[in-house]
Amino acid sequence: MAPTIVRLNPASLPDAAAMGYSQISIVEPGRMAYVSGQVAWRPNGEPVPADVAEQMKIVAANAKAALDALGASPADIVIARCFMTNLTPDRLNQIFPPLLDMFNGAMPCITGVGVAALAAPDLQVELELTVRLPG
Repeated sequence: MAPTIVRLNPASLPDAAAMGYSQISIVEPGRMAYVSGQVAWRPNGEPVPADVAEQMKIVAANAKAALDALGASPADIVIARCFMTNLTPDRLNQIFPPLLDMFNGAMPCITGVGVAALAAPDLQVELELTVRLPG
């Protein structure tokens, strides 16, 4: 069966593949799911860690749980939008490893957006997904 999402990194654009994502995703027709922004809140109510990388680990786990609930995998992610307070290159470098781990080599499109605030004052990062459902 042909892949339902084709990833492109044309030579005429910066090499996103070297960073672990794609510049372009082409999606075959099918059912889509839109996953609300996942933050570092946990089902058991544990406090949100102050460290942005630790928050991203929880965000990634929550996003993976949403994919599991959909019967989807990281390969089905079309685009991920990552919202971050105080977005700087250093902070972006801190969240990228857990984010790429969650993608498991899938390399979807990624958009990073710096924001003034998220839903609660202790939240620093939020991840929203657009997913092409398998089958």
